[in-house]
Amino acid sequence: MAKAKELAEMIYTSDEVQHYRRAEAQIKRNEKVQSIIAQIKKKQKEIVAFERFENPAMVKKIEAEIEALQDELDRIPIVADFKQYQSDINYLLQLVVSVIRDTIAQKLDVEGAPEPAGRDG
Repeated sequence: MAKAKELAEMIYTSDEVQHYRRAEAQIKRNEKVQSIIAQIKKKQKEIVAFERFENPAMVKKIEAEIEALQDELDRIPIVADFKQYQSDINYLLQLVVSVIRDTIAQKLDVEGAPEPAGRDG
């Protein structure tokens, strides 16, 4: 478990995670970004209400509004950077999991392999 904690600390202090955390902090401080996010959340709640009232025309209209807001959000450079850093971290974590999985599988195959025939002493 100590090695797992050491690995977690190494990942946490990696450049990828530090870039991500800086971008996340900038997003939280950016009034325009926060305003757009709030508008999207509000419209998502509106969709739920209109779905409950079975009003597909309004649902479709609000979905288009959300898509436009999402496009506006995605055009903001810090948001694009944040998404890229998030993708980089996901890739890094998947890589670590793959290496661990492959290493364990390889060790299990080697240690669990039957003895070759003809080695009876």
